[in-house]
Amino acid sequence: MVKLNKIYTRTGDDGTTGLVDGSRRAKHDARMHAIGEVDELNSALGLAAVALPDDRAQPLQRIQNDLFDLGADLATPGEDFTPSEMVLRVVPGQVAWLERAIDAVNEGLPPLTSFILPGGSEGAARVHLARSIARRAERAAVALAAVEAVNPAALGYLNRLSDYLFVLARAINAGADPLWVPGASRQD
Repeated sequence: MVKLNKIYTRTGDDGTTGLVDGSRRAKHDARMHAIGEVDELNSALGLAAVALPDDRAQPLQRIQNDLFDLGADLATPGEDFTPSEMVLRVVPGQVAWLERAIDAVNEGLPPLTSFILPGGSEGAARVHLARSIARRAERAAVALAAVEAVNPAALGYLNRLSDYLFVLARAINAGADPLWVPGASRQD
């Protein structure tokens, strides 16, 4: 269990922050950028969840918890991605849960006939915003993986998450997705 008594430490005043292994990184480091994007994604999911009924919000709360796991995973440099009591890592089972959730939500949706404009209802618009932030978080994690080892399960989780959020937004709109009409404004 995490216990935080003191919120500020002043150790980051020099532009660095600590990682799980005790090392320090510049706050603009690629690892810190990826962690920050995941944090923003988690906040966007919280904003989406408060606009949704419980049956749609509960999976988002599970995902928010998983994103804390993912942030801890990213904050633990190294090449051994085996979880332990002292090392928190995203595991393939978390990715598999997302895949099952995608399939379950997508099962009841009509086939796509056009690209979807992010919006429709307030809840769907908030989920679409979180989806686009998930894509940005994934790009940041992939950029990190180009220079340092990153848990493949964490990368897979971020990739599946944006897919889940896409189908969730469609389900929230219940078939009333606003569709892209290519070139619709050319005549104006």
